[in-house]
Amino acid sequence: MSKDLVIGVDSSTTACKAIAWDRQGKAVAQSRSTFDLISPHPNWYEQRAEDWWTALAESLRTLVAQVGADRIAAISLTHQRESFAPVDERCQPIRNGILWVDDRSHKQVAELDKRFGSDWLHDLTGKGPSTKQSLPKLLWLQEFEPEVVKRTYKFLDVHAFLVQRLTGQWVTSLPSADPMGVVDMRKGDWATDLIEKIGLRPDQFVPIKMPGEVLGEVNADAAKLTGLPVGTPVVGGAGDGQSAGLGANITGPGRAYLNLGTAMVSGAHSDHYVADKAFRTLCSPIAGAFVPEMVLGGGTFTVSWFVENFGSDLTGLKLPLSAEELLEAAAAKLPPGSLGLMLVPYWNGVMPPYWDPAATGITVGWTGAHRREHFYRAILEGIAYEHRLSMDRIEKATGQSLDEFILMGGGSRSALWCQIVADISGKKVTRSSTTEATNLGSGILAAYAAGWYPSVREAAAAMTSTERSFLPDEKTHAIYDRLFNEVFVNLFPALQTSIDRLTQLTYGGQQ
Repeated sequence: MSKDLVIGVDSSTTACKAIAWDRQGKAVAQSRSTFDLISPHPNWYEQRAEDWWTALAESLRTLVAQVGADRIAAISLTHQRESFAPVDERCQPIRNGILWVDDRSHKQVAELDKRFGSDWLHDLTGKGPSTKQSLPKLLWLQEFEPEVVKRTYKFLDVHAFLVQRLTGQWVTSLPSADPMGVVDMRKGDWATDLIEKIGLRPDQFVPIKMPGEVLGEVNADAAKLTGLPVGTPVVGGAGDGQSAGLGANITGPGRAYLNLGTAMVSGAHSDHYVADKAFRTLCSPIAGAFVPEMVLGGGTFTVSWFVENFGSDLTGLKLPLSAEELLEAAAAKLPPGSLGLMLVPYWNGVMPPYWDPAATGITVGWTGAHRREHFYRAILEGIAYEHRLSMDRIEKATGQSLDEFILMGGGSRSALWCQIVADISGKKVTRSSTTEATNLGSGILAAYAAGWYPSVREAAAAMTSTERSFLPDEKTHAIYDRLFNEVFVNLFPALQTSIDRLTQLTYGGQQ
């Protein structure tokens, strides 16, 4: 049988999903294996790196059994960004991996800003200091677990860890490494001066190669555990945000992706490096290109938080609708603006454009007329406002207008949310044909490396498609436009000093 399938792997914050894709980007089969999230202290989040590998092996073994090992042409991986694990010479974890969502490093973020200046760091790495990055957590390890740092042979992003287990090679891809915050974006390699200045050794980081490049082949040990044939090419992938953009065919100007997942991530395409505090810049899955991106830690996370804490009674009703669907039906009947209730969605701090790890959420405008459906709609609106805040600035900084957003992720299933994004942005919103665009991005890179297509762009064009579009309603957009420009953009700047002090007084002692 011909090798007519490639495997995309998405090792996310909650599970590892493997999908077999054909040449047209159709998912032929899939498998998923979950792993635990560990929280040793409030707002600290870790995972056993060994669980990343166990879940990968299990999901691959199940998938290969479904489709047949002889059909697999190549495999590529995408993954949760910024998460990393320190390992020894045998690639055995020295401690738990520290995740992107972990918030322990507030003090270290302030130290980085004071020592280097956020402007210098942002220009060098494309990112301002943030608790979501690996950089401040590396400083945290130096301060609180110096023996771990001393014993560490390599600090591995999730991609590098899994590639090493599959192939035995110590290597990662550029768009997998750069979210860590220690890559010189202009050079496309580790920022060795920065690494040395923070007291680490450049040799504690693995070599970097380009996305779409074959990094190694599945070795005999990995073959036994995964069911993949020995010699299967393992292709350099990208972090989950960039991979989602590729899976939405964002390979040129004019369009951007919007992933309404646990975090809300939206990015455009740029052929040139541009750094601006209004967004962060990452390396693209297309070698040599870049992704100006906004990210909000609380996307569907905030929606799920609300449903769990304010809609638990709805789950017990004997109705063919979920709690989210019931709340959406009620929220859809409300006028734009949620009857004066407005929400700034910083449930997990804020990166661009304010780069403030002490930021927390804001709700204003409460009256006795408000019910939980108003709060629910205000969450959807608040996240859409935040999306516009950064994307407007990406357009200005790059000089490229964005005419359409391609939506994917769990939140894209909400027709109400899709329409709200269109009405607030004033732009066309189109659903991706697959909610697995992140995984498809890795499948596209594997397809290119397998020789199915002459370029990554051509592979993306052939393997992606879209579905329903939502157009902004002119009258509704006019209402949202005034709310955005006259109220939303002023809320956090007006309250930032007080919010930061509140965080310091009530939470800062835990850092």
